[in-house]
Amino acid sequence: MNNNRKLKVVAFGEILWDVFENEKKIGGAPLNVALRMKSLGCEVSMISGVGNDDNGDAILHEVESLGIDTNTISKSETYPTGLVKVTLDKNGSATYDIHYPSAWDKIEINDYAQKLVKNADVLIYGSLVCRDDVSRKSLESLLQNEVFKVFDVNLRKPHYSYEILEKLMLEANFIKFNDEEILEISAALQSPFTSLEENIHFIATHTNTPSICVTKGKHGAVLLWKGTLYENAGYAVKVVDTVGAGDSFLASLITCLLTGSTPQKAIDFACAVGALVAASSGANPDISLVEIQKMISAKK
Repeated sequence: MNNNRKLKVVAFGEILWDVFENEKKIGGAPLNVALRMKSLGCEVSMISGVGNDDNGDAILHEVESLGIDTNTISKSETYPTGLVKVTLDKNGSATYDIHYPSAWDKIEINDYAQKLVKNADVLIYGSLVCRDDVSRKSLESLLQNEVFKVFDVNLRKPHYSYEILEKLMLEANFIKFNDEEILEISAALQSPFTSLEENIHFIATHTNTPSICVTKGKHGAVLLWKGTLYENAGYAVKVVDTVGAGDSFLASLITCLLTGSTPQKAIDFACAVGALVAASSGANPDISLVEIQKMISAKK
């Protein structure tokens, strides 16, 4: 990874507590992406909302301590800080019960937030935050800016509609799916294709998005970048839990691609990071560059 240029990144969306059986950990897909990009040397800001409660104060304290700009995380007097009940199956795969309404459903945009996005290199956004009209309209206003827009698809039933997903894809310069998500959305858009590769090209054409990545769990990922497909078959690890693995993968991939790495090196690096997160507890474990390089080298 080339760190000569410090990317300015703004992440928009949910910020919350993932509540496990015995503990709670800070989370939310956009925040997870932001935290990993920060750890990789990016300059990161987060646009979101928390409640004026103990959970909100704890999130703000933790995010600030990690070096993320919190000036655009608003405090709501009406809505509580977001909570998600996380249930893990015997393989470490997670299902989520997402409380509604939460403060991040009602994100309001101020001039400072607009200026941040206008001056950023990258805007990260997801689909879950659009379950409420208030946050969705705030996002739509930010998407008017000329910035590299990265759409992280997170299908959490019943919190999405295909109509809104299509609009979000049309705004993006880069879309990240998992393999189940792209096949579900392609079918909803009446794709005649069944294979992953065909549907990657279908979505790219349908939404006029030149860059698409699809994660395949333990089987790695596929990246479409400037007309060429790149693949990594994944790294074998003992999964502790899958929470945040895709978020760290995306953060690593975008950071590498936009700071001069070749697409193949970028997807290799990102898959290694995703695997190391899955082999750890929670969405944001500390991972060193030494660990990442060791995993990549061991496979060669």
